[in-house]
Amino acid sequence: MVRFLNTFLINFILQSLSIEGIEEVYLGVSGYFNYKALHDHLGNALRVRTPKGNYRLVRIRYQPNEDSVGNAHSARILLHYYRLREPVLVLQGDTVAKVSARSMYKRHVETGAFMTIALKEVKDERELKHFGVARLDESWMIKGFVEKPKNPSEAPSRWVNTGIYMLSEEMIDFLLSEEFGEMVKQGKGDFGANVIPRIVEEGRPVAGHKLEGYWFDIGTPERYLEASLYLLKALEPEALDVSTVYRGVRMQGASPASKFLQVELIEKAATKTIFFENDVLLGRHIRVGDGSRIDNSVIDNYTVLEENVTVRGSVVMDRCYISSRASVENSIIGRHSRIGSGARVVSSYLGDNVTVEEEAQLYDCKVWPHRVVKRGQVCKGETII
Repeated sequence: MVRFLNTFLINFILQSLSIEGIEEVYLGVSGYFNYKALHDHLGNALRVRTPKGNYRLVRIRYQPNEDSVGNAHSARILLHYYRLREPVLVLQGDTVAKVSARSMYKRHVETGAFMTIALKEVKDERELKHFGVARLDESWMIKGFVEKPKNPSEAPSRWVNTGIYMLSEEMIDFLLSEEFGEMVKQGKGDFGANVIPRIVEEGRPVAGHKLEGYWFDIGTPERYLEASLYLLKALEPEALDVSTVYRGVRMQGASPASKFLQVELIEKAATKTIFFENDVLLGRHIRVGDGSRIDNSVIDNYTVLEENVTVRGSVVMDRCYISSRASVENSIIGRHSRIGSGARVVSSYLGDNVTVEEEAQLYDCKVWPHRVVKRGQVCKGETII
């Protein structure tokens, strides 16, 4: 339910799946608050707009009120509860990816795999330490993983587990079996840590599938910001639900009031009263004061920037208020936050409903939700809890 590219992350994921022809989604969600937020937002279906302007319905189903000890156990609960006995595509809730379900399924069928795992090549070998790295044979069947190798030389390849899986009917039988039930009792209910090593060890065929499109695990603020700014450049305006484009600026909102504000922003930019640089995504009902500059950033709905504000390389979530002369650089500003006059936020991550008072300075800081950074306070490399 985090905001992502001026929508909710779950909406972004479901829209991507709908474009691939997915019509039914089963959410493996545990815990009251997680479930309640999703159910209140999605209900039993989501109306998804395709890039061509058409609409599709994605039917939504939820995990019953049973505790799970890992994502594979969650899948077991869903498979049993909804009596699913056909191939299933599994994705993680913090994964942003362009998945060709058809090509993955084709690979899955051709290999007769028990399970197919989407793999992504990591260009920077230093990043391999964050992932499970695949050991592959010449036909791209998976023979195991090296989990988070500390030394890149220990990695058997540069192809990492994306957490995107295709399950065969035989794999579903395994997840529903007493054998896996015993694993669950031992707390071994995770695909990556428990299930995949088990089935590889037993010699069951596990196929690798090259993921050609983008893929981001946005489980950290750093990766969230990286994904946001990459997709800001990479996606077509239609995929971002954009109604107006002015040079590199993409503006959302199709109502008469939205259009009026968009024309006003374009006129200000044309007369150099405000400044846009590189790629920018603006949500609905954004107000930008004179002298302000937005560079390579995402600004969510109902956000106000007063005069002479600078936002660069950042994500500012919805209903924020940034006062005059403040600057935000390479940072994430959580929902409903306020940045005071003359404040500076650099390479920092602010939770929801944070207040940064006048002339405060934050460098490489993390601020938990609902906290106040006092007037003139200087924070360097700290976590404010």
